[in-house]
Amino acid sequence: MTVRLSDPSVTGTRTPGLLLGIDFGGTKMAVGVSDADGRLLAHRRVPTHAEQGASQALSRALKLAGDLVGEVGGPLAAAGVASPGVVRPDGIDLAPNVPGWERLRLADAVRDALDVRRVAVDNDLNAAALAELRLGALRGVDPGLVVGIGTGIAAAVTVGGAVLPGHRGAAGEIGYAVAGAPWPGTMLELDFSGRALDRLAADLGVPDGAAGLTAAAETPGAARDALAARVDEAARTLVTCCLLLDPQRIVLVGGVTRSAVIRRMLVDRLTEALPHPPDVVRSRFADDSALYGALALARDTVPVPH
Repeated sequence: MTVRLSDPSVTGTRTPGLLLGIDFGGTKMAVGVSDADGRLLAHRRVPTHAEQGASQALSRALKLAGDLVGEVGGPLAAAGVASPGVVRPDGIDLAPNVPGWERLRLADAVRDALDVRRVAVDNDLNAAALAELRLGALRGVDPGLVVGIGTGIAAAVTVGGAVLPGHRGAAGEIGYAVAGAPWPGTMLELDFSGRALDRLAADLGVPDGAAGLTAAAETPGAARDALAARVDEAARTLVTCCLLLDPQRIVLVGGVTRSAVIRRMLVDRLTEALPHPPDVVRSRFADDSALYGALALARDTVPVPH
């Protein structure tokens, strides 16, 4: 798919050079290189191997990034990085799925490894929301909500054509929402996420993890009943988000949202519970929205000559 990252509100030719995007996830990492206008020139995904820790994941991603830049050829003008959690200059909060991730200094690591001065880092769902605003299903939509269901679950809010970070950069961390009873129950991410559904499938004796579970849930039975109970927990949180925000549209991203049965269940519950249900769509680049957002972050760091 050919995609331009151009922001229609900005005119002029930017400094020539390549843009690099890196999307870190709990299951996979995606690296892409584009030209200055945002046309994707090279793109590759590799597994995160989260159980082996943060250091190896970061090293392999940076090695892949260097290889892709070398293959494409040309100077690197800027890099954008999308990461789970709340990214600070000296660490990362709320990113439990890769051991040691909280100790990383992503911007410094990218600068040192790739000899690039301009590096922007943001939360992965915020990056995905930026991509949807620029390129996808949130163009002309206000307000919007991006919900990512992959290894974990999180959201991003867009208002007035911009992503809302929150006071501490933690807006949309719905994986920490209270689920179950009695109070305080458990975290939503422990009930409804890719990893949670993998565990549920194992408990039910269903092969192939979350994918096998959602396939089995297409027909009535124990798998559908168990999945529906988990979707109910997520729907309660999303109903509250919608009542607070009144979004025009919800955009679903992440691997779990490939499941048609999960999408149908979520839409049915929102339609039943909300006085004004929003439009719900799956992103047209749901598996790569954070990568395109990372490239947009990189592009925004490059000045436009006057």
